[in-house]
Amino acid sequence: MNAFILGVTSALFFSITFILNEHISSTQGNFLWTASLRYIFMLPILFLILLSKKQIADVFQCIKEYPMKWLVWSTVGFGLFYVPLCFAANYGEGWLVASTWQITIITGALMTPFISKQKMPTTFLKLSTIILLGIAIVQLENFKVISLKDGLYGIIPVIIGAFAYPLGNRKMMMVVKNRLNSTQRVFGMTLCSLPFWLVISFLGFHTSGIPSTNQVVSSLFVAVFSGVIATTIFFKATDLVKHNPNKLAIVEATQATEIVFTILGGVVLGANLPSSFSILGIGIIIIGIVVSNLKSV
Repeated sequence: MNAFILGVTSALFFSITFILNEHISSTQGNFLWTASLRYIFMLPILFLILLSKKQIADVFQCIKEYPMKWLVWSTVGFGLFYVPLCFAANYGEGWLVASTWQITIITGALMTPFISKQKMPTTFLKLSTIILLGIAIVQLENFKVISLKDGLYGIIPVIIGAFAYPLGNRKMMMVVKNRLNSTQRVFGMTLCSLPFWLVISFLGFHTSGIPSTNQVVSSLFVAVFSGVIATTIFFKATDLVKHNPNKLAIVEATQATEIVFTILGGVVLGANLPSSFSILGIGIIIIGIVVSNLKSV
């Protein structure tokens, strides 16, 4: 229950990503800057937090022991997750990206036997097909008003990120085991993915120059609320249940509440409500998550 509550809380803060990324996209902000600025801002914030707690040395020691694993899985878990998500924001409203992002619930469960020796949570996967139905309904409604090309640009990157995020997260849990807490792990992954973010920011500068003040400020908010607070809380939740694939899948499923939070936040900022058909799809997604949670425990 503690892990479940933490998961929902992290979803509240994660929703800020979808809301502000849509806002940045609407003001013509380059998605490369949107992605890189979040993690560039996160690094000094996390560093100061750990420095005040005298927990920096343990992170550096762990990275020193497994440098390539840290570099690879941090880049996968953060880089290959967030760049596609920011790209997708150019082709869909925040609630639409958040709805499609729920496919990570299924991808996380699918990868269980490939990441560890644990069995695939088959009961959970069978029930989670309801979530796929909801996503399909939401996307079908979206395809009525946009081209096939733009629709795919909004879906395929999210699917890539949906595989990358749980993969990088779980691989790093296996590397650090119980040696680091959630904040330390987020800092270590942010630090080790920094080479990737420097390349991305260079590409952003090359294609659009320096980012606007609005994009910088919005990215800073995303870094604090989503990058630091939400990620740390979510990693804490997954740490609590990391030895149980069914419960781990359920914690990852709490991220579905991002949809509700994203819709509410978007409305506050002046965004349009989803259509009635899209709301039906969102309702099916949430029902699918509740059913799979109750039946697979």
